[in-house]
Amino acid sequence: MDLDFGPAEEEFRTEVRAWLRAHVPAEPLPSLETADGFAAHREWERTLGADRMVAVSWPREYGGRGVSLLQWLVFEEEYYAAGAPGRVNQNGTDLLATTLFRHGTPEQLARILPPIAAGEVIWAQAWSEPGAGSDLAGLRSTATRTRGGWLLGGQKTWSSRAPFADRAFGLFRSHPEAGRHRGLTYVMFPLDADGLTVRPIGRLDGKPAFAELFLDEVFVPDEDVIGVAGEGWKAAMSTAGNERGLTLRPPGRFMASVDRLVELWRERADPSDTALRDRLADVWIRCQAYRLKGFETISREDDIGVEASLTKVFWSELDVALHETALDLLGTDGELTSPWLEGYVFSLAGTIYAGTNEIQRNLIAERLLGLPRGAR
Repeated sequence: MDLDFGPAEEEFRTEVRAWLRAHVPAEPLPSLETADGFAAHREWERTLGADRMVAVSWPREYGGRGVSLLQWLVFEEEYYAAGAPGRVNQNGTDLLATTLFRHGTPEQLARILPPIAAGEVIWAQAWSEPGAGSDLAGLRSTATRTRGGWLLGGQKTWSSRAPFADRAFGLFRSHPEAGRHRGLTYVMFPLDADGLTVRPIGRLDGKPAFAELFLDEVFVPDEDVIGVAGEGWKAAMSTAGNERGLTLRPPGRFMASVDRLVELWRERADPSDTALRDRLADVWIRCQAYRLKGFETISREDDIGVEASLTKVFWSELDVALHETALDLLGTDGELTSPWLEGYVFSLAGTIYAGTNEIQRNLIAERLLGLPRGAR
């Protein structure tokens, strides 16, 4: 097995590294979970978009560079190694766009993707509801047929990026007579629409990372329905697969973090603390394994399906272990002022969003291992 990169990947790596060296801000941007930080990260997306760096693997007609998925992994490695800002529009680039590529119309691709690639339109995810988080099929918000489109009603909660984003995508029950997984319609809508109220939700540290959405006859035209009305579950599973797989959490993110953790250990650790050293070695090994898994995944032409649940459990628990190791290494001060702190707070959510890890383990047991369905 040849794991070396070819000339095309090395040439692209050199180009990306030079671009990042010239453009990454000298000082970290404010947290994107604040109004000022969100605006700064929105401007960074525009900087990326000006040189087609927002979504490098997209076709050029939609604002990408048309590079291979292997080159995309190279881009992600360089991006995180350079300490570049967090991506404020991952909902748009990694979830909505990947769903549109599979289920959208040519008109939707031409209309929706270029503004994302240019950093002009930021998207929020609007799936979870009170009483329907990981049980997505239990949602109760409605889409009612009207002339030329649909009227949305109900409530969404924990909507990522919604306090400051421009548009959102979500599932609504349009055919209540159908079964739980049927009769759902996947739509896109503006967050400043008539009848829509956005109420921010404070995170553990008080920053408004999420919002509740209250919808009262919010009109959505037919052109903003993704896939077939009433069959939105199929498109939603495409979104969920990308959210749980490596699209949203590429290996480069973890490789860069663990490299910094190794440097931190060299600077701060007590060499006699072999227990902490062993934890560091463990997370380093897990990051290497995740990187190799990334190469294996993109080398396959088929949909990995329920294997995305394996990936989701792996990266979410790795993220927590990595940040806990860093904070334990730093001691009390690290929990007050360290840049690792925000990453730790975010990592805690990783075992919950994209379907809780308990749900993912059920999927792995039943659909991957063929074990009997457990008690509900």
